[in-house]
Amino acid sequence: MDCLLHKPKITEVFNAVRNFSFEEKREVFFDEEKINKLLDTILDFKKTFATKTEKINNLVTKLEELTWCNNVDEECLMLINDLISSIKDLHSSLIRQYVSLTYIRSKNIAKEEIKNFKMAIDNLKEIGVDLESVFFFLPEMPLFKNTTKQLSLV
Repeated sequence: MDCLLHKPKITEVFNAVRNFSFEEKREVFFDEEKINKLLDTILDFKKTFATKTEKINNLVTKLEELTWCNNVDEECLMLINDLISSIKDLHSSLIRQYVSLTYIRSKNIAKEEIKNFKMAIDNLKEIGVDLESVFFFLPEMPLFKNTTKQLSLV
């Protein structure tokens, strides 16, 4: 008699297991379309950071060229000062982006692209410091003035 009471429950669980088993056997182990979308998204993500890195590196190259300018007037110094402020602002924005990638970095996704992005950000900061030194701090040092004068004679 007890078996008759339990039979509907057993049948219900059996049907649930049987249906689930059947569905899983018919389902492909992986959904190729979903995996391809995921991989495409990762490739797009990598491309985005490779492009950003290239833009930063191009800016750094142009900024490095400015360090060789000499005999700049007050107007140019004002522009350079504004440029240095813009570099600091850009650096700050890029660092925030880098920090936001902490989770992705921990999963080693786009590891090389993110590493290159960080190096480019560091180079941007460094060239900003170099510009500030070349145009505002070093010219005030007598030894620098003397060395620069000697180099210009060569």
